[in-house]
Amino acid sequence: MNQNGTGGPAGPKILSARFDRTDGHRLAVYEQEGGYQALRKVLGGMQPAEVTAIVKDSGLRGRGGAGFPTGTKWGFVPAAAEQVYFFVNADESEPGTFKDRYLLDYDPHQTIEGTIISCFAVRAGLGFIYIRGEFGWLIDRVQKAVDECYAAGYLGRNILGSGYDLDLIVHKGAGAYICGEETGLINSVEGRKGQPSIKPPFPAVSGFLKKPTIVNNVESVASVPWIITNGAAAYRAFGTEKSPGTKLFSVSGPVKRPGVYEIPLGMPFRDFFNDVLGGMADGEELKAVIVGGSSVPVLPADEIMNCNLDYESLGAAGTMLGSGGMIVIPKRCDMVELIQVLMHFYWDESCGQCTPCREGTGWLHRLVKKLRRGEGTPEDLERIEHVCSGMAGLTICPLSDAAVMPMRSFLAKFRGEFEALVQHPAPVAASSRWPRGEQE
Repeated sequence: MNQNGTGGPAGPKILSARFDRTDGHRLAVYEQEGGYQALRKVLGGMQPAEVTAIVKDSGLRGRGGAGFPTGTKWGFVPAAAEQVYFFVNADESEPGTFKDRYLLDYDPHQTIEGTIISCFAVRAGLGFIYIRGEFGWLIDRVQKAVDECYAAGYLGRNILGSGYDLDLIVHKGAGAYICGEETGLINSVEGRKGQPSIKPPFPAVSGFLKKPTIVNNVESVASVPWIITNGAAAYRAFGTEKSPGTKLFSVSGPVKRPGVYEIPLGMPFRDFFNDVLGGMADGEELKAVIVGGSSVPVLPADEIMNCNLDYESLGAAGTMLGSGGMIVIPKRCDMVELIQVLMHFYWDESCGQCTPCREGTGWLHRLVKKLRRGEGTPEDLERIEHVCSGMAGLTICPLSDAAVMPMRSFLAKFRGEFEALVQHPAPVAASSRWPRGEQE
């Protein structure tokens, strides 16, 4: 097993088959290994509704974090819609998450083929791949792959002689975390502020240019070619009944083998941790795990060890599968310092549109920072809870909740570390990492 991640031992390689290759991004290589055969199958006589039904039957759920059934989402497009748009969300901004970057870097054609099939399924004539602005080299790589597809007849007019027309635009984002939210992404492409919009109406009914629009994550569309080629039942052979298929996990932290790994959903965390990741690095001891990206609740070592890696099991344990951005936290880590880092991130990335988020994220950061300066009081712990209560579920988009969930879980699961700063304050030197916060 290497750090590129190729699934667990003898594990499935639906998404990660070319992660170990230096030439896997090339069209010729992708075609030699069966690439674009799923597209030929679809355009050779299948109907959009048939493609949607297969994806729906497969149980594929959105891999961006929400876990909403992909085929069901496609089905929300009004049947009478004459103009439909499709967006691939590659604005991968969640701290701890880097699996979409791997997909686009090592195997961009898999995502492009899935995008074309998805566009056909929802009857879209124009698609966008929205890539985070910081991923400069990925934008170039994906654009070259798209250019190859136009030259090969997989994009443009009358694709493969089928009569289906599709244009695909690679759109560069501007580095805002909030544009990972689907309506914020759409507003950004329209040239407006990258701020979320109130729903309803949902994008599937009124999105880009007020027309029906579907937004799917990179990993979601990358799964589509395999599903079309092998069938819904074959995809359901992996995973669990309610969480079918495989999932990419981005693993960071002091484990022996960090990286991106594809595993069947439902694998026990204990097996993944020991057999795939190799356990903790020498001299380290496991303290906690953030399993689905920085916005999900943290679980202490004794709790995560009893979990399976699927939507339902993690939900029952009080956290979320999220994006699969797994952050492994060692025993030596100061949990109060870590949550200060996360609160600074959410405060800095808040678009400021909603008062609970704009003000609440700043309050949470300042309160935690106050504790670490040795100036905290017992009342400050109660103030943190009070601020969280004024934020959760009260904003247009989930960014406010994305700050509240880790804040509450850190305080609940590791309250002793917070209380220790109140009872026995140990002043922490001001850090240049928080220039904005130092002025507050």
